[in-house]
Amino acid sequence: MASIYLIPESPRWLAKKGAYEQARQSLSLFRDREPDSFEVTNEMAAIELALEGSAKAARKRDLFTMGPEKNFYRFVLALVLQFLQQWCGSNLISSYSTTIFQESLGLSSEMARILSGACLTWKFCSAFVAFATIDRFGRRKLFMFSGAGMSLCMMSLAITISMPGDKSAQYASVFFVFLFNFFVPIGFMGCNYLYVTEIAPSSLRMAMTSFSMTNHWTWNFVVLMVTPVALDTIGYQYYIIYAVVAGCIPPIIFLFYPETMGRSLEQMDELFEAHTSPFAIVRASLKPHANQLEQLTGEVEAKEQALQIENKA
Repeated sequence: MASIYLIPESPRWLAKKGAYEQARQSLSLFRDREPDSFEVTNEMAAIELALEGSAKAARKRDLFTMGPEKNFYRFVLALVLQFLQQWCGSNLISSYSTTIFQESLGLSSEMARILSGACLTWKFCSAFVAFATIDRFGRRKLFMFSGAGMSLCMMSLAITISMPGDKSAQYASVFFVFLFNFFVPIGFMGCNYLYVTEIAPSSLRMAMTSFSMTNHWTWNFVVLMVTPVALDTIGYQYYIIYAVVAGCIPPIIFLFYPETMGRSLEQMDELFEAHTSPFAIVRASLKPHANQLEQLTGEVEAKEQALQIENKA
């Protein structure tokens, strides 16, 4: 709570309040560039233009309309992503790992709790993989990699847990629980929340984020209530459900979810408005955009200048 005062205010909020100079200073801190740099000046111009275009007050019911902004398409992307986050099995393993180790695998109460604590600690450590890769490989690749890994782990758990009393199967089950907790945080313990805010239209960002979080915790409640009954009634077959849902993540992300890495919020708005179909939006998102081309051009020019200096020396 104390450290929140060290974080710069949102440049878009400052611009919305008319404090453009403060917004520029804040944006320069976030981008690690000088306030008068090309990148900051360009993005500030885009923010001001977006504010002028969204002068009309947005209504929550606009989330259910398409229009040029594709609001409903973006809203569905946010809802489906949070649904997948709950039904890929992440909450099952996090909340019921002790039950799985003790009742499904027949381990002692003490060993089950030790393994459960170690499992969640491992999950925390694995989250740093996403921290290091999210802006290197992009959101789409992390989602697909995470989904494929979770699906394989869930299918493997269904197989090993279906063999009670087999020591080798028990060891394998513990391994796949830990492996599952490696794949979860890569795409679905932070990246999913970030993605929702990146695809939401500027005028409806708070409304879309709020609805998606409500959807997230509603399915969280359902999973927590259903799981004990499901484990008692269908046992290992319950894991097949999660394996199938997680297996659907890669194709769904590949077909319908545009890449947001390296684009500002205003550039995402332009991307959705410039194309008519979801497939066209996804294809366009995978192409280098203006900022990336400018960055590459700048790097090439810097290298050329360095070579010229070396040649003169």
